[in-house]
Amino acid sequence: MLLRSSQKIHPRSSSTTELFERYAPAVFTFLKQRINSREDAEDMLLDIFTAVLENEQVHDWSEVEQRRWIWRVARNKMVDAYRKSARIAPVPLEDAFDGLFADEAHAPEQTALRGEEYTQLRAAIGTLPPLQQQILTLRFVHEMRSADIAKQVGKSDGAVRVLLSRALNALRRVCSEKI
Repeated sequence: MLLRSSQKIHPRSSSTTELFERYAPAVFTFLKQRINSREDAEDMLLDIFTAVLENEQVHDWSEVEQRRWIWRVARNKMVDAYRKSARIAPVPLEDAFDGLFADEAHAPEQTALRGEEYTQLRAAIGTLPPLQQQILTLRFVHEMRSADIAKQVGKSDGAVRVLLSRALNALRRVCSEKI
């Protein structure tokens, strides 16, 4: 299908299609015998005939030269796959999973618990008066100092500190009641 759709792009793709139809079954059988996965064999076959499609000279060669070249490409791709698999040491699934969340804070359970805590905290913040909500947001989300918050909300620095303290105490009460 790929080769047929490429006939509009590459003028010699009809001969590439002929090469594919002639050699692909045998090359695929060769690959399946040496590769564990059918999908990997199909991918390698695609790589081989992509190389055929990219090589413009192959269409000028005799049938014997074409066959030799295709089989050489197949063997080279196979060797590349063996070399690649030899470099990558297999890791048992249990070992991979154990190292996945080496930092316990990123484990799925901890992430879910944090999400629940954040939801409870947002609900608790929603019970506060709007001015206290705004001051908490400016202090902890925007990381502003109390003097800067005071200028923004039109209060004195001391008043902002008192409002911030009251808001935090109210949050502590609400959160401790839910536990």
